[in-house]
Amino acid sequence: MSLKEQYWRYSLVAIILLLGILIFFQILPFFSGILGAMTIYILLRNQMMYLTEKKRMKRSIMAILLLCETILCFLIPLSIVVWVFVNKLQAINLDPHSLIAPVEHVAELIREKVGYDLLSKGNIDTILAALPKVGQFLMGSISSFTINVVVLLFVLYFMLIGGRDMEEYVSDILPFNKRNKKNILHEFNMIVKSNAIGIPLLAVIQGAVATLGYFIFGAPSPVLWGFLSCFATIIPIVGTALIWAPLALYMGMTGHWGMAIGLAVYALVVISNVDNLVRFMLQKKMADTHPLITIFGVVIGLSLFGFMGVIFGPLLLSIFVFCVNIFKVEYLEGEVRTRPKIYKP
Repeated sequence: MSLKEQYWRYSLVAIILLLGILIFFQILPFFSGILGAMTIYILLRNQMMYLTEKKRMKRSIMAILLLCETILCFLIPLSIVVWVFVNKLQAINLDPHSLIAPVEHVAELIREKVGYDLLSKGNIDTILAALPKVGQFLMGSISSFTINVVVLLFVLYFMLIGGRDMEEYVSDILPFNKRNKKNILHEFNMIVKSNAIGIPLLAVIQGAVATLGYFIFGAPSPVLWGFLSCFATIIPIVGTALIWAPLALYMGMTGHWGMAIGLAVYALVVISNVDNLVRFMLQKKMADTHPLITIFGVVIGLSLFGFMGVIFGPLLLSIFVFCVNIFKVEYLEGEVRTRPKIYKP
């Protein structure tokens, strides 16, 4: 290769990297919508291929129909959840005593039991100073959610229109041989499907089981706590314990120790095992992802991508492990494995 050709090649690479980094930072506020479009495209891909390639339907019409399916099956339920959450916030704003009264009750119990004044002037000043920031964050999150929904639908439409041409283009630019391309695309597909289906399914099942327990053991506002338990399943390791543990403690401190212990035992035996059972079934049916990849992937993903990091965090970590394994077997061992192998305790 001549010096001029080397200059052209490396200059082109430098331009691609520079513009890529610039574009990435500019679209970062809309990244959740783009990742959401990728996720839903993978879930709808087989439908689109069947309708357009086997049934010979017009691609643009099918893309619009699948967008309507997305709105009906994904976005409307998610919007209802956001709407319910906003209504709860508005109710608190209209009747702040409904929020303050339980806090005062808990603070009085703590003061009686351990002698610590939870509602001291310093603590109240700290809470009051943080409230405007929390409100701004919530309103900003709702605005961002609305914008990203529009971005999701816009990007998803063109991904559905692109179809196989888009997939072949992505496959061509991947820096792997044919076998490794097939494996890494399979890994991508399986992990996204597993998390996109499994996480909402796990949240609904655990939330329903937790709500049943709250009703059985007489917890206050069981539907509200069950609703919060659904979201708590996203958090690695602790999960729903962030909800039922303080709730059981509160019930005990108010004198209902029998019910509190019963709720704690129910949560440890039933709710936790539901989590393990659903994850085990999903691993058998879909991606057999190592638990450490899931846990650390969610932690990394939430900080990088927001809510969509629940899906793409484990994917990012899994692809990293996959690439390390490719390097190991291709250049250190001279072999090719079908998928990355990591230590499983």
